[in-house]
Amino acid sequence: MVIMLDIAGFSACEQKLKESQVPSIVKAAFERAYPNTKATWDKEGEGYEGEFKKDGREMSVIIDGSGNITETETMIAVTDLPVPISDYMNKYYSGMKIEEAAKIIKASGDVNYEAEIKEKDIVFDANGNFLKEEKE
Repeated sequence: MVIMLDIAGFSACEQKLKESQVPSIVKAAFERAYPNTKATWDKEGEGYEGEFKKDGREMSVIIDGSGNITETETMIAVTDLPVPISDYMNKYYSGMKIEEAAKIIKASGDVNYEAEIKEKDIVFDANGNFLKEEKE
């Protein structure tokens, strides 16, 4: 995942889209959630990822073809990662600099965190438990 303007790692299957290539139902859902906000768009799997800035923060939102927001991602300072994540990264990725960090909120309300290092996203749950490693 990721951004937005290089947020925490886009998948290899992502492709940039022109505004005209984004379905109107997706654009309408984005406009309802983020009025008066401009986004750049990518195809993200079966959904559409809009990248934008809100309140000075880089963000992205993934919207499925039916207009449902499936997740939002907000860039955060690396120092804002929960302590258990920092501890895990220091132990298992010692000496590797965390390049970017993000907080991801799924449609279900579940929260994940992402720490990006050298072309990989390390994903954690809200409590800082390791979930997976993804190649960008």
